[in-house]
Amino acid sequence: MLNKVILKGNVGRAPKVFLTQEGKKIVSFSLATKISWKDKSGEWQSTTDWHRVTVFRKSTMRWI
Repeated sequence: MLNKVILKGNVGRAPKVFLTQEGKKIVSFSLATKISWKDKSGEWQSTTDWHRVTVFRKSTMRWI
């Protein structure tokens, strides 16, 4: 089974590269996503959610 999520947002900090005990690379970064809506009174509201993203696949690490 494959889980797929598409997040569009802003990177919070430069990605960090870590090495496992086996010498494999892992890349980690934070991503902010924002949603805006009008409340019942017609005023614009917004909220920002932060996501911790960890990448294990080499092909994905290349473009990060």
